[in-house]
Amino acid sequence: MIDRRRFSKGFMLMAGTALFGGSGFATAALASDKFVSRVLVDVATGRTILRDGPAERRFSPCSTFKLPLAVMGFDSGVLVDPHHPLWDYRPEFQTTMEQQKKATDPTIWLKDSIVWYSQELTRKLGEARFRDYVTRFGYGNEDISGNPGKKDGLTQSWLMSSLAISPDEQVAFIRRFLDRKLAVSDHAYAATEASLAQFPAEGGWTLHGKTGSGFLRTARGTSDRAKPLGWFVGWGEKGGRKIAFARFNLGNERSKTYGGMIAREAMVKEFAELAGA
Repeated sequence: MIDRRRFSKGFMLMAGTALFGGSGFATAALASDKFVSRVLVDVATGRTILRDGPAERRFSPCSTFKLPLAVMGFDSGVLVDPHHPLWDYRPEFQTTMEQQKKATDPTIWLKDSIVWYSQELTRKLGEARFRDYVTRFGYGNEDISGNPGKKDGLTQSWLMSSLAISPDEQVAFIRRFLDRKLAVSDHAYAATEASLAQFPAEGGWTLHGKTGSGFLRTARGTSDRAKPLGWFVGWGEKGGRKIAFARFNLGNERSKTYGGMIAREAMVKEFAELAGA
């Protein structure tokens, strides 16, 4: 096992700001250089291939939460198959991103990371079922309360709000998904896999995964564009071998590229070397 814990010397946490979630979301007081954390685990053996950076630190899952949301949707019947339901965009969804104002099915939702589709799904699930799934999955800190005082957890908890998860926990969730240990239907597993985007990597590997992007919060609770964060979470597959992975990166300057795209491009490029094959 490679355990590379030597990340940037400047990394330090100011008191009370280590986590996103729990008693309140963290601020941008991760007053530090940028850092990366990567975790790779062989699914069949449970062997840790790589673990570096602050892999135990929790951050908002952002759009990586679409993966467990897909499992919930297909298990509950709210989602039917990779191309149904097809929901039309409506003005009340109030997205500011023009590329998200389109008819969307589960495959498009996961590929293009359509936020309003996630929120429509959780509305249809309802708070009780949503909470039950998050608890049953043991997902991160399991806190879906949302932003303090706003009672918006059903549609906002995973978006730089109360829900938080670490790279270690992301990989643990992927392993439970692949090992069919989430106590959901066979259809939920199969339809989620079929809907998830795939990315070819060197050495004959195919990566299945979901990105997530966001920004740390300032002390006033606003987005700090100079602190972009990004995730890429999923598994690599080659000849029957599967390796669960999570990559998290935190930047310290503004970027024209979303953090999730940075994480995905890096993992696709380096996966074969990290996997040792």
